[in-house]
Amino acid sequence: MAADVWLTGLVENNCRASASSMKILFLTHSFNSLAQRLFVELTRGGHEVSVEFDINDAVTIQAVEIYQPALIIAPFLKRAIPETIWRRQLCFIVHPGIVGDRGPSALDWAVMRDYQQWGVTVLQANGEMDAGDIWASELFLMRLTKKSSLYRHEVVEAAVESVLVAVTHFQSGNFKPMPLDYTRPDVLGRRHEQIRQKDRAIDWRKDNTRTILRKIHAADGFPGVLDILYGEQYYLFDACVEEALRGDPPGEIIAKRNGAICRATVDGAIWIGQLKRKTVDNTSFKISAALALRDRLTEVPEIPFDPFSSCRGETYRDVWYERRQDVGYLYFEFYNGAMDTAQCERLREVYLTVARSSVRVIVLMGGTDFWSNGVHLNHIENATSPADESWRNINAMNDLTRAILTTRDQLTIAALQGNAGAGGVFLSLAADYIYARASIILNPHYKGMGNLYGSEYWTYLLPRRVGENMANTITQKRLPIGAPEAYNLGLIDACFALTQLKFQKKIEQLAKILAASPNYVALLQNKARQREKDEQKKPLAAYRADELRHMQLNFYGFDPSYHVARYHFVHKIPHAWTPLYLARHRHNRRS
Repeated sequence: MAADVWLTGLVENNCRASASSMKILFLTHSFNSLAQRLFVELTRGGHEVSVEFDINDAVTIQAVEIYQPALIIAPFLKRAIPETIWRRQLCFIVHPGIVGDRGPSALDWAVMRDYQQWGVTVLQANGEMDAGDIWASELFLMRLTKKSSLYRHEVVEAAVESVLVAVTHFQSGNFKPMPLDYTRPDVLGRRHEQIRQKDRAIDWRKDNTRTILRKIHAADGFPGVLDILYGEQYYLFDACVEEALRGDPPGEIIAKRNGAICRATVDGAIWIGQLKRKTVDNTSFKISAALALRDRLTEVPEIPFDPFSSCRGETYRDVWYERRQDVGYLYFEFYNGAMDTAQCERLREVYLTVARSSVRVIVLMGGTDFWSNGVHLNHIENATSPADESWRNINAMNDLTRAILTTRDQLTIAALQGNAGAGGVFLSLAADYIYARASIILNPHYKGMGNLYGSEYWTYLLPRRVGENMANTITQKRLPIGAPEAYNLGLIDACFALTQLKFQKKIEQLAKILAASPNYVALLQNKARQREKDEQKKPLAAYRADELRHMQLNFYGFDPSYHVARYHFVHKIPHAWTPLYLARHRHNRRS
């Protein structure tokens, strides 16, 4: 498929209404998961979408003047749109709350208050925050899970539906949006204040496990729950229940496992995976809890988890394996999809054990929120030598990728339940078959991280899927790719518009069929022959060496771009400008 076909989103059987396409400008704090998904969906519909980060009012006003969009959409803003813009131009605000909900921390409050239903509203910007006329809304059922997980799944899905409906209403030319009217019985939302740390505070002597879990869930992603550990203040993230362990007094750290810590509660225990130390200059960032407290946990026992055990109760686990008949399912649920050196090594060891078993098909399930996002930038930043840890981490990723790629006795499937980025995408390409949910987003490129070259055998894996020219286009353009587009490019083998549960069942069905196929032996033989043919043409070791020569310059060379970009990413430093590959209005102007 030609590059320009993908870049304009004109994908076969997926174009909604290209005849009525228009210019749309995104005003957003960052190009987060929601902004990326909307970018893909609207581009797929034939619209021309350009992005401007919310730097300041002057930059925003300039962007609107340059681009002259038909519509402005704000997927993720932390400030109000300038009045000079919304008075002259229709602006859609995507608010993660039900109709009538107003104020910050909308999703936080919904999780904290244990609401059973929540929603997303697309409203028109005006002089009052979240009080504009309503163009569309969508409801969803809540899960007992992290706020960040709800955002990536339920909120994103509801937002996509709402925005597409609102865009259709706008294009009709005769739709009248609904003014916010609290006298209406169906307007259930209300104005609320920003949630504070005293609202989130945990009383370890009184709060039960579910209450603590809900408080940490409501702050996951940002800002975390402020608490005290060993006399110092830390923000808590990434919580899950522990059913078997017990301890006293409540709040005491009673165990550690693969980077997480377990704390006693009045009625059980809870695992905490991530901590961020509170500092005066706010220069800290999230790292695994045991790493943050490594000098304090010498007397705390490491309670291992056997990834091959048939675990029934709730507990902390990031790598585990299940076998069902002739199919093995390998799960790896890493926080934010980041995989540090030790995690890569553990996952590889489990994978190699599975590959030595008698299963016929190995399914790499990844995690539910992310399949993988590659190396762990936060842990690299935290290392004594970030360059050395970058080198160790990328080599561990390479070892894992090679283990999958050179599997001879099984057929392998990568089942992408969640988004994947950078090295995580190329890790999935090591599998024989790649299936994805239709709603996921792929970012198969590294260049945005300070011109990082990348490894994981991508110079072999990507061209063999899409060809040299398209591989170059994908990695240089740095744009997100939806699963349908990835399928049309040949990047993946199929995508399915299914819920996660139904997708898992679909994968199980496909894996069983593959394992029982009368052509199974022939498929293995063909796979081995192709690998040998490719190896003779250029050995995997040569691809790796070539990639690592570039990476060595990224890590140890005179150009500090990678280290600067990583520092900015880890420390969440606001953008000073919008990259030209997103701000196409500025690119066109300069060219």
